[in-house]
Amino acid sequence: MERRDEQPEAAAAGHSLDRRAELSEFLRSRRARLKPEDVGLPDFGRHRRVPGLRREELAQLAGVSVAYYTRLEQGNGRNVSAEVLDAIARALRLTNAEHAHLTHLAKPKSHKKKPAARQQQVRPALRQLLDTMDGVPAYVVGRRSEILAWNRMAAALFGDWAELAPAERNWARLVFLRPDYRDLFVDWEQKAIDIVCALRMDAGCYPDDPRLSALVGELSVKSEEFRRLWATHDVKEKNHGVKRLHHPLVGDLSLHFESFRLTDDSDQSLVTYHAEPDSASADALRLLASWGTDATRRASSVQ
Repeated sequence: MERRDEQPEAAAAGHSLDRRAELSEFLRSRRARLKPEDVGLPDFGRHRRVPGLRREELAQLAGVSVAYYTRLEQGNGRNVSAEVLDAIARALRLTNAEHAHLTHLAKPKSHKKKPAARQQQVRPALRQLLDTMDGVPAYVVGRRSEILAWNRMAAALFGDWAELAPAERNWARLVFLRPDYRDLFVDWEQKAIDIVCALRMDAGCYPDDPRLSALVGELSVKSEEFRRLWATHDVKEKNHGVKRLHHPLVGDLSLHFESFRLTDDSDQSLVTYHAEPDSASADALRLLASWGTDATRRASSVQ
């Protein structure tokens, strides 16, 4: 059985994220990506000084006053109604994930003010489920992209996380700070984007989480790629898809992934990977299964 310790509750350095600044920058970034022709407005070309829509145009589309929208874009969402947020979301052509993010930033729920740095627990039955999933790499990921639990096949595919310090069992740190993970993901850029989008959504739900703020600060200092992606303010949920990997032992794999958000703890998701039946990737997974955690040590000797 693999070690699957939760992250320690060491105090995090740094302050919480500025929710008002997050709201302001998110709205600005969404407005900037829209062109007048996208929403049926005339484009006066060279007379346009800023990219995207003007505040006046966005306010007109949403059916609110310019002064009202300006206050919201300056980060003052205290008295904004759900109906106005819905109208602004429609005007900005927001996705469902972006709409939810806007709502979290503008009208944080009272329960979100509970300490977000509390220890994340994985239910014993869920741990047992992971152990029974022979041949299927699976893990549980929580807030801040923390890897909370995993099975033997996940260790064979992604590396033995039990050998890492608990604080390093974090997808954001692994992908942005570890060269071996840059080599593992064929489309590293897309994996990096997915992680940053998930962290942005966490920031909307838990702007007062000092550990999340500390993680963002650390990655911003250590990774130019992270700074670039964080500045886009993109948010999205990706619950299924295909990941292409280049494993140092078994070579290239194309795996389908599914992410299941837990109904009793929406901050946690069970993520599984599987290969098409009778494919080369399925054969590679079976080979990894036969090696188990020895695959990690074999891979280390190859690199």
